[in-house]
Amino acid sequence: HVAGVLVSTFTGDHRLTALAISRDLGLATSFSQVKTSTDIEGKSQQELALLVQNTRVFARVTPRQKLQIVNAAREAGHFVAVTGDGVNDAPALRAANIGVAMGKSGTDVAREAAELVISDDNFGSIVAGIEEGRVAYDNIRKVTYLLVSMGAAELLMVLLSVVFGMPIPLLPVQLLWLNLVTNGIQGVALAFEPGEADALRRRPREPNEPIFNRLMIERIAVAVLVVGFGGFAVFGLAQFWGWSVESSRNLLLLTMVLYENFHIGNCRSETKSAFYLSPLRSPVLFFGTIGALLLHVVAMYVPALQGILKTEPVDIWMWFLVASVAVLIVPAVEIHKWFCYRRSASHSIQ
Repeated sequence: HVAGVLVSTFTGDHRLTALAISRDLGLATSFSQVKTSTDIEGKSQQELALLVQNTRVFARVTPRQKLQIVNAAREAGHFVAVTGDGVNDAPALRAANIGVAMGKSGTDVAREAAELVISDDNFGSIVAGIEEGRVAYDNIRKVTYLLVSMGAAELLMVLLSVVFGMPIPLLPVQLLWLNLVTNGIQGVALAFEPGEADALRRRPREPNEPIFNRLMIERIAVAVLVVGFGGFAVFGLAQFWGWSVESSRNLLLLTMVLYENFHIGNCRSETKSAFYLSPLRSPVLFFGTIGALLLHVVAMYVPALQGILKTEPVDIWMWFLVASVAVLIVPAVEIHKWFCYRRSASHSIQ
């Protein structure tokens, strides 16, 4: 219920039986809250949709009426899951958005009609499945945000270099290093991020909501502008100091790796501050981020990798400089999270 999922029970049993079980489940407390087949018979689709919206328990329901109610709920815009175990549940199981059959007590007909089969016949498994589904979807969005924002920022730097008539900021092999190795390691590690505590306290998302919704697009734009202009500024500053193109690219490459290291904290939650989540909450991500940074440090000192990536060591002051630039991605995204929180709060009040 807290997760925004309405739960109703439909049974062919007597009204007394339905009420007794529903009292234990907290679905109904009186006979007036239990509807029977006579309350359903002759109702239009709109009336059935309103009935299922306001009623949690139905008794003496026929298979045809179950099917009618499922169709009415779907036409009203609900995303409907139906559980069942018998032959008489098959039409409703097939008509639902998700049919869920019981693996132990369910008939072959029910299992064939359903999309999912619960092997332990435990309703709690459905709740756990909803939570796991939300966590998986959240992690897909987090990884998408990380990869798209960093990739688009690299594209912006290339476009700026063309506009200002400067050398290409990063070589193809350096871009591959960023996207497949340093950023790739962190992207894979981010996919193992544990679920957030409020995963089952949020309202369900719209089934047709795209991954690139308003929040995602705004958040990507913020990261792209900060990383793209910040990285280009480092490259341009190195050129202004009279550094060679190779040394300027090496400094920019280090800056981008540090951007990724700081930005991964922003990606761990769309709503919570990066400072709210402990780094040790996800050991895979923590050690993956450290490993990606150390791997780049090795590439700066090992001759074989230096020759391939055109890297070289930089002194401690340059480390401080590029780190101070890269860390700006954190407050930028924090401000946007705060702005989105205020906007969401104002919409809730209205």
